[in-house]
Amino acid sequence: MSLREVLIDELRDLYSAENQLVKALPKTAKGAESEALKQIFTEHLAETKGHVERLRQIFSLLGKKPTGKHCSGMEGAIDEVKEALEEDAEGASFDAGLVGAAARVEHYEIAGYSAAILIATTLRETEIAGLLKQTLAEEQNAAKLVMSAAKSILKQALAEEGDEPVPEKKPKSAKEKKSEAESVKDEHDAEEKLAESAEETVKEAPAKKSSSKKK
Repeated sequence: MSLREVLIDELRDLYSAENQLVKALPKTAKGAESEALKQIFTEHLAETKGHVERLRQIFSLLGKKPTGKHCSGMEGAIDEVKEALEEDAEGASFDAGLVGAAARVEHYEIAGYSAAILIATTLRETEIAGLLKQTLAEEQNAAKLVMSAAKSILKQALAEEGDEPVPEKKPKSAKEKKSEAESVKDEHDAEEKLAESAEETVKEAPAKKSSSKKK
């Protein structure tokens, strides 16, 4: 695969991501309880539609079609937003969970656009890199706005904790049980890898010592 093909692949991934966001943001804005968050998501929806159009412009410059790849990473990030919207919480505590999920979405996009800009710049595609930088700046601003809104939301959530009675512990849903089981498996798998890495380090140490003595 040539570097130009890598760029096209990255751009198709971003195009899919933006289209998924166009669909998800209205529900996210509607679900948020904070008026500040509602406004941020609503305004970013308009920007996201512009990002789609900008990517279409880039593909026109490349003489390629924008479709052809589904962004699984954005699908996963949006799934986290959906989970946050389904949380059994109210007020600022609910919005606090939504902030974390929304921040992940924005930083996923920031990483994607940063990589695409680097590739386009390397290929000396200055016009394409310029268009991508415009979108990157808007994504970075959206992330800053979410974090700025988070400060007052978290303070409010902390204040609300003292006023609310301790909620009754509800039985876990099938989805929550599955997530917990997967989390335990992730931890177990990581521990095995760390143990293997430690064993390899111990085995390599004597070899390095004997090699240094020969010198």
